[in-house]
Amino acid sequence: MDTSRNDLLGEIAGDAALERSDFLVRSTEQLRKFLDANKSRIAELGGLTLIDEDPDYLAVAPDLTFRSRTRFIDDLTGDWTSETEVIESAGELVELYNPADIYTAFAEAAREAGGMAAEPTATADMLETAGIGIDEAAAPSGADPYAAAADEWAAANPLPLDADDDEVAAQRLYDLALEFQERSQRSESRLLEQFEDAAGLLSARIGDLIINDDDDERLTLSSTGVFKAEVLTEEENEWRPLASAEELVEYYDPTDVFGDLADALAEAYPSIAPELNAETGATNGTGPDDATQGDAEESDEDANDDDEASDAADEEGAPRA
Repeated sequence: MDTSRNDLLGEIAGDAALERSDFLVRSTEQLRKFLDANKSRIAELGGLTLIDEDPDYLAVAPDLTFRSRTRFIDDLTGDWTSETEVIESAGELVELYNPADIYTAFAEAAREAGGMAAEPTATADMLETAGIGIDEAAAPSGADPYAAAADEWAAANPLPLDADDDEVAAQRLYDLALEFQERSQRSESRLLEQFEDAAGLLSARIGDLIINDDDDERLTLSSTGVFKAEVLTEEENEWRPLASAEELVEYYDPTDVFGDLADALAEAYPSIAPELNAETGATNGTGPDDATQGDAEESDEDANDDDEASDAADEEGAPRA
């Protein structure tokens, strides 16, 4: 009896898990289509604040990434603590939020940005019924949407942190530094990913391009436009492949990556950066010009003459000139 009951419960749990996975896949695909269809509109608006109900906050940025922030009281310190998370994909978003709530938040945010009442009609397609396109919606009273977005962002941020003594201040400052380090790495990795998306077709024409090939690092821009790298770690003394942008920014500054890539391209194709080749003394990639070469040869001959005169003076016992 117990075995049969357990089997039934196991089958229910298995089916529920499968249905959940299928629901997330379908919801993610549906949300991704919605975001792609409205990508240009969201970018033109400078993003939208979807949820701003203390302590919850959710906003979509022009690049279709999301910012989620929650505030809660720390049981140990009794202080308000703020947690900010960057949600980079639709799949992550539907794991955290009910898809129906996401679409509701978009609808309410669009209505508010358009200066319309929260529920002007009972019609689902409210904008279409009113004869107003989504791309025609504007901030109320002609307000600058970028300034409004900045004000909303500032309002949602917690007040500056403070502490009663230096040790607590150091601890909070330490945590703050780590939080901003993580946020910086996320921004850098997104920058690399955006470059890879834009460079795909161009890299396919050029093929793999070696950027750095040193004793402890190798960095290549592949023909697909994706950076491939591996580094020799000091701890294990083993080669570690860097398979994603998130791993790449652990060892590389994107500014250096882009600069080294430009140098590698200029070296491989001298005609695209003639001013750089001129600074390094190269002429059409063939080395020093005739005048420079001639000066070098004359200098070598003068040195040889001085050496011969010195040797003769040594033989005669006289001091060198």
